[in-house]
Amino acid sequence: MQASSTISGKSAQYRVGQWVEVLSADEIMATLDDKGDVDALPFMPEMLQYCGRRLRVGKVANKVCDTMTRSGMRRMDNAVHLLGVRCDGSVHGGCQASCLIYWKTDWIKPVEDGSADSALPVEPIESDHKVFVQLTERAQAIAPDGSDIYRCQATEILRAAPEVLPLLDLGQYVDDVRTGNVGILAVSRAFLVGFFNRYQQYSARALPKWLRIRGGLTWGFLRGSAGPTPTGRTDLQPGELVRVKSKEEIMKTLNADLLNRGLGFDAEMARFCGQTARVLRRIDTIVDENTGKMLRMKSPCIVLEGVVCEGAFSANCPRAITAYWREIWLERVEPARA
Repeated sequence: MQASSTISGKSAQYRVGQWVEVLSADEIMATLDDKGDVDALPFMPEMLQYCGRRLRVGKVANKVCDTMTRSGMRRMDNAVHLLGVRCDGSVHGGCQASCLIYWKTDWIKPVEDGSADSALPVEPIESDHKVFVQLTERAQAIAPDGSDIYRCQATEILRAAPEVLPLLDLGQYVDDVRTGNVGILAVSRAFLVGFFNRYQQYSARALPKWLRIRGGLTWGFLRGSAGPTPTGRTDLQPGELVRVKSKEEIMKTLNADLLNRGLGFDAEMARFCGQTARVLRRIDTIVDENTGKMLRMKSPCIVLEGVVCEGAFSANCPRAITAYWREIWLERVEPARA
């Protein structure tokens, strides 16, 4: 087992709940390379609205889950997430993914007095400002077929976090607790689930059936079935109260890859089965992080208020990806509020 810390350099000084100030646009531009990056992570035009503002650290971004190649956790250096600060997609074709933004420690500074009230008034940066124009040019391109290609933190995440973080690197769990990302119980759960899943994957590949635990299924014990998946449309609207159906009901809608018409359901989402939440919005367009092209969904999916991946079974990943729900996985409790 390795015990190396995943936190290095400037990010070691930050903890959850700490007040920081985002540097000015000119100060941030001075940190960027010719692609508009620091360590291959872009500073996006949507982030300019926060320049000069004081915000709290939501999580220290010491690692990130790989949703592109499924390599597992990857090490992220010198970055934090600021509380509640998500990308609004305004410069990326109206992308509705609402990703939690990464802030390199080169772009922020600690606030000694711990107060947001003493921040100086911030002049808004308009769309014709030279900094906004430069960053926008770096964020957009045209493909040979004439379609738009977007470049954002999600599309560049593998380059920004090139090193795979082993499950048995104990330093990451120490850092999770030391920074305040999670507590000891959450760390213990994530480690044990990760170790269990490794055994299950090995058993499904190499052991006879009678030695496998529940058929070699990973934690959550989700199983789909062969054949086409059912559809369901209830025209849910923002503000409506819904209940997430039971795991057994949802599994009946999944194929062997745990997909329903291309949208996945996993153990992190199963934790919300039986719970109620308000519909936040319907999702029609998101940037494909693999190609940078805009995906337009044939069937809109649903985002629920406050429901994000908590990384409970994924090494406590702090990325907090928004969970997407098919309408067939939800049942209406009451109509939309006025």
